[in-house]
Amino acid sequence: MIGELVRGPDGLRRCGWCVSAPDYVEYHDDEWGRPVLEDNKLYEKLCLEGFQSGLSWLTILRKREAFRRAFAGFVPERVARFRVRDVDRLLKDATIVRHRGKIEATIANAKGTMRAQEQYGSLRALVWSFEPSRRATRAPRRLGDIPASTAESKALSKELLRLGFRFVGPTTVYAAMQSLGLVNDHLVGCSARSACSAERKAIAP
Repeated sequence: MIGELVRGPDGLRRCGWCVSAPDYVEYHDDEWGRPVLEDNKLYEKLCLEGFQSGLSWLTILRKREAFRRAFAGFVPERVARFRVRDVDRLLKDATIVRHRGKIEATIANAKGTMRAQEQYGSLRALVWSFEPSRRATRAPRRLGDIPASTAESKALSKELLRLGFRFVGPTTVYAAMQSLGLVNDHLVGCSARSACSAERKAIAP
């Protein structure tokens, strides 16, 4: 143990929050903090972060394929056409989180994604316009250095709500910003931190 880093059997140091399960380690190493640019994936992650509210992210991660099946692959144009009968169907689906408000939010978020595309050109353009300045962002050394929300997540939350999104409060949005690569909250010394930074530098601003 070094601070809040954990050295795994492979010798790599990782953020301590991920070491409880192999699939969590894989998510941490290969996905969390890597830049996401495709609208459908951005929409999916915003919805799944909403479903995670009050639950473990590991629970959502392990149900992710079921969520994808239930919500038409998170294609906004398809989910936006869901009706009451679809909500009722999903409330009976034991493979996902059966929460009416969050299911209805996923449908609302599909419509919100389409509004973002109309007004901004893409959901990507909207979301990434709230990326904090990398020069002003200090790399966290401990979990206590990572905020629950920021000025940027509050501003993005406000705009998403204006577009009709639901379950996108500032804390949920900040969690999405972490996972989508808008911020790099891997701890200093984490084996994944430099890879995330390199991927961010490699894409157009």
